[in-house]
Amino acid sequence: MKFKVGVMGSAEEATALHEKSQALGKAIASRNVILLTGATTGLVYATGKAAHDFGALHIGISPAHDEHEHVETYALPTDACDAIIYTGFGLKGRNVVLVRSCDIVLFIAGSMGSLNEFTIAYDEGKVIGCLRGTGGVADEADYLLAKFSKETGAQVFQHTDPAELVDGCIGAIRKAGGNERVTEYHQDERSNFSV
Repeated sequence: MKFKVGVMGSAEEATALHEKSQALGKAIASRNVILLTGATTGLVYATGKAAHDFGALHIGISPAHDEHEHVETYALPTDACDAIIYTGFGLKGRNVVLVRSCDIVLFIAGSMGSLNEFTIAYDEGKVIGCLRGTGGVADEADYLLAKFSKETGAQVFQHTDPAELVDGCIGAIRKAGGNERVTEYHQDERSNFSV
């Protein structure tokens, strides 16, 4: 079975990070995995659209109960996804479904909604990847783990290169046989913090 990689982060478009989000999408598409997102806007949309355009299967998990609510109430796009699952659970409920459906949860930038997804992923013992240098939650893993860490089985990886981040996370899943949980914390060469 293919790994399910979720991308979470900023629903705002940041022009300076557009190339980084596209590189992340391309890296995901080239790894023969299934992409899951919140079927949202901004950097997550750019990543999902790039992955879709490069051949990845992209499944969106919507907070809405149908396409009309997705587009009209939440003002979310439909064109980057191959299929959208309409949860009807609102944004926070959608976050739980989205994170729990992933083997790997990747973060690009992100604010409060992404913080919610990060804490869910950590509590669920997921493999988490943070694309450093993008700001927001993705750059604050050190602080979050230093202040609020507990034993959950989560593995947190950080890297500035999208392809290296994806490969590190996939490698962790493969090393664990797909489901074994080991608490570890990994970063790129710029830090030696570990839990």
